[in-house]
Amino acid sequence: MFILLSLVAAGGLLMRCGAPKKETALPIADVSIRYTVQNSITHDIEAFTQGFVIHNGQLYESTGQGGSWIGVVDVNTGKADKKVILPKNYFGEGITILNNKVYQLTWQNKVGFVYDLASFKELKKFTYDTEGWGLTHDGTDLIMSDGTDQLIYLDTATLQVKKKVTVKRDGKPVDDLNELEFINGVVYANIWQTDTIVRIDPATGEVNGVLDLGPLTKQARTLNPQMDVLNGIAWHPATESLLVTGKLWPFIYVLKLNS
Repeated sequence: MFILLSLVAAGGLLMRCGAPKKETALPIADVSIRYTVQNSITHDIEAFTQGFVIHNGQLYESTGQGGSWIGVVDVNTGKADKKVILPKNYFGEGITILNNKVYQLTWQNKVGFVYDLASFKELKKFTYDTEGWGLTHDGTDLIMSDGTDQLIYLDTATLQVKKKVTVKRDGKPVDDLNELEFINGVVYANIWQTDTIVRIDPATGEVNGVLDLGPLTKQARTLNPQMDVLNGIAWHPATESLLVTGKLWPFIYVLKLNS
């Protein structure tokens, strides 16, 4: 067990495969979110990150590809105490934690899992009609992405779809939504195969903020040329810090948002 409260004081900055393959077409000048890199933490370069979340001061991560797992990350080493290892026929995706339960998606199996947070005992499975990508919650409902321009709300009791919200910018759909994080009433989402995280108004689906993490991607790749794309957003409310990483990245970056 660890507490992330001391991350800011811990030290200074030293960040499907390969470099991002597309450029975001989003106009960002008027909605660019400025940030400061406060710290960097070692990340396991064998972790193909799909889900990333902080709960009660602990950092949880889920991975995909061969040997998908959920674990509690030791921020001193970047290694995870693996709590769940999925059978090889499942490709793990996003996770979130709500009401003492861990919810996990899988990619193309169209099957999700619910675990008891304390024991990680599997409580149930549930199904959905799309691919599973990112997962978060707003305190009431689960919110998932499926690689399209949709935020899909699931009822936590029935795990059925309650509604869908189309994400857009200037009237144009924003697709490839991936890993998600709900922060202070808005949704942050990685855009797959880009260095971009967008901030979304969940009531309207409008993108009203964009983080360009290209400099962090470039820096991280100097240490691990085999790293994959940006994919990992975790909010630490006690320090109001945003932790970001990616698949096979050597670092977790701790950011302070300036707007």
